[in-house]
Amino acid sequence: MRIRTIVLIVAIVLMAGFAALNLDEFSRSSLLSLGFTTVQVPLGLVMLVLLAAVLLVFLATTLYIQSTHLLEMRQTTRALATQRELADKAETSRFTELRQYLEAQALLAQQREAAHDTVLAERLAQTQQVLIGKIEQSGNTLAAYIGELEDRLEKRDGVGTRVVRTDTPPLL
Repeated sequence: MRIRTIVLIVAIVLMAGFAALNLDEFSRSSLLSLGFTTVQVPLGLVMLVLLAAVLLVFLATTLYIQSTHLLEMRQTTRALATQRELADKAETSRFTELRQYLEAQALLAQQREAAHDTVLAERLAQTQQVLIGKIEQSGNTLAAYIGELEDRLEKRDGVGTRVVRTDTPPLL
């Protein structure tokens, strides 16, 4: 229980005990003026009845406020649950959109990579052809130099026979 409820119950029990112990004094008749007339009633009992009436009004008001609060809390809880469901659906749709976007980006990256691979393979093939051509040219140049050196050696030695090679191009 809450502390307010406990204090209220203790106060009610104390007042009831006080009234029970002093019942003779509470029941003694007194002359009371109501403004337009006078009556002879026990003042203590009138005060106890008024206290009980105020207590009942206080309890009714408290019950009304608590029930109103409970109804508002239930409505708020329902609205929050609805908003949470909407947020979850929105988050799910955002995740779905994000997944689709990432898949599209991955596909584009794969296509770009494939295009780069194709371009790289073509460039490598071109470079290989150029390299093969340069190697052949270097080989031909080297063969020409060797042939020229052979000619010089033959002329120096005095040998007049010349071997003609057909695998080397003529000198330019």
